[in-house]
Amino acid sequence: MPGLVSVKTPQDAPPLRISVSEAQTPTQAQAQRSEPGISKTPSPHPKRLPSPSPSNSRSKPSPDRRSKKPQSDSPNQILSEASLDNPDLGPFLLKLARDTIASGEGPIKALDFALRASKSFERCAVDGEPSLDLAMSLHVLAAIYCSLGRFEEAVPVLERAIQVPEVSRGADHALAAFSGHMQLGDTFSMLGQVDRSIACYEEGLKIQIESLGETDPRVGETCRYLAEAHVQAMQFDRAEELCKKTLEIHRVHSEPASLEEAADRRLMALVCEAKGDYEAALEHLVLASMAMIANGQDNEVAAIDVSIGNVYMSLCRFDEAIFSYQKALTVFKSSKGDNHPSVASVFVRLADLYHRTGKLRESKSYCENALRIYAKPVPGITAEEIAGGLTEISAIYESVNEPEEALKLLQKAMKLLEDKPGQQSTIAGIEARMGVMFYMLGRYEEARSSFESAVAKLRASGERKSAFFGVVLNQMGLACVQLFKIDEAAELFEEARGILEQECGSCHQDTIGLYSNLAATYDAMGRVDDAIEILEYVLKLREEKLGIANPDFEDEKRRLAELLKEAGKTRDRKAKSLESLIDPNSKKTKKEVTKRWPGLGFRI
Repeated sequence: MPGLVSVKTPQDAPPLRISVSEAQTPTQAQAQRSEPGISKTPSPHPKRLPSPSPSNSRSKPSPDRRSKKPQSDSPNQILSEASLDNPDLGPFLLKLARDTIASGEGPIKALDFALRASKSFERCAVDGEPSLDLAMSLHVLAAIYCSLGRFEEAVPVLERAIQVPEVSRGADHALAAFSGHMQLGDTFSMLGQVDRSIACYEEGLKIQIESLGETDPRVGETCRYLAEAHVQAMQFDRAEELCKKTLEIHRVHSEPASLEEAADRRLMALVCEAKGDYEAALEHLVLASMAMIANGQDNEVAAIDVSIGNVYMSLCRFDEAIFSYQKALTVFKSSKGDNHPSVASVFVRLADLYHRTGKLRESKSYCENALRIYAKPVPGITAEEIAGGLTEISAIYESVNEPEEALKLLQKAMKLLEDKPGQQSTIAGIEARMGVMFYMLGRYEEARSSFESAVAKLRASGERKSAFFGVVLNQMGLACVQLFKIDEAAELFEEARGILEQECGSCHQDTIGLYSNLAATYDAMGRVDDAIEILEYVLKLREEKLGIANPDFEDEKRRLAELLKEAGKTRDRKAKSLESLIDPNSKKTKKEVTKRWPGLGFRI
């Protein structure tokens, strides 16, 4: 997270008379963030917040050597509630909290010191005057809560911290407010509340721009940080806007072909690829690769080669994609070893490529090689990296009609992530994929349960307006149809309709498939007029915008004719069974029914 505010205690402070150093200026805080070993490109991907760094001072309060028994500096007296009114105690307790963490005594003891320090600062604060010392102590207290995995308890602490500074009072207050919003955003991210996280980041960026101006390099750093959060939330338009701003700032303040520019271009390429602008993505990746080559970053060049291969594969330029993947594979094997997950990730990409080109034997061989590496990972590899690889391989098994194997891999991936904070959205995606596998296997109750769990997580994480959420609702509705839960299915289809129309448009294939599902459900409920209205709308879309060559056109036309004929005879009739409506020919196989309804399959 950019720009945490910290409290510094003078090294030469007397044991009991501890004063707080002057508040940091934004320049000083930025210099601290740029120290060696601290990444200049923070990522909003799930991570633990850093524990507060220890103070340089290691001095401890010593008893009065002239008396046999310590009195004035007894721990009980120092930490008593009454003594919290002492204005010198807050900095001292905060220093104890930092030293306790540094000494490895454990965060619980540090938490107690930090809590008392915050109370002391609050008691000693002058009425009507905002206390930066209080804001700093609350930042440290929240960081300790997060290091203990108690993110929910950190939220109210940080919400209190951002209310303390007054931005109009100058740079120090602006820096404290900025840091509080960014730290609160990180905490919401760990809780999987993506929308609230991004809102905090946006507010932090606004404060930083007001304080430093729009072209300050630190603003560029925050813009990239926020762009990564928007990419994670699949909000690519805003991410692209922020990436362009970051590139402009670094173009002014950095040397040509700098590492900062390379990182910006890699992120911009990811956004362009997600939006389907593959040529622009390729251009950014080539420029990023040239910058990395100029700076001698061989492993980063190899990682960019993998991304270039992905773009080539999207463009169906398979030979060039293979060349890029093989280049990356050679570098990863020589620098990291044959059993590193980076090697496995390239195997997965090659497996996907050979599957797309119809070389199924080669594809399965690469999948097996990757699985062998993931089965015995080298030390230091995160569970998230392994789970991501297993999920990608499961997609290949799904596409070759091996849902059982795909399901096993997804279950392994979910088990790796279930105890990891900040992975709610990822787990929701895995559960949605598992729901599809269960559906393909005819295990509809398990499919519905899996979709229901995914929907709950996506609602909690703020993705209730994304296209992916609409597709998951559609899939859950289909599972309810198979379980003859008609009313529930109708509610899910209706909610999905509003989302997909907004996010994808009426002519998108997922939206068209949803219309068909909703019409069949309305027909089953006896709502013939509503079903007729939807089918007439779909046929009009196909005739005027999409064309009538689609094989579903004749089927939809026939269904509409049947409904109109029946409505002409009698408007009050018994509802047909779902089996006859969704699967008129009961002798069709499950695979044929899946092809019959375009909404049954989806891409993640």
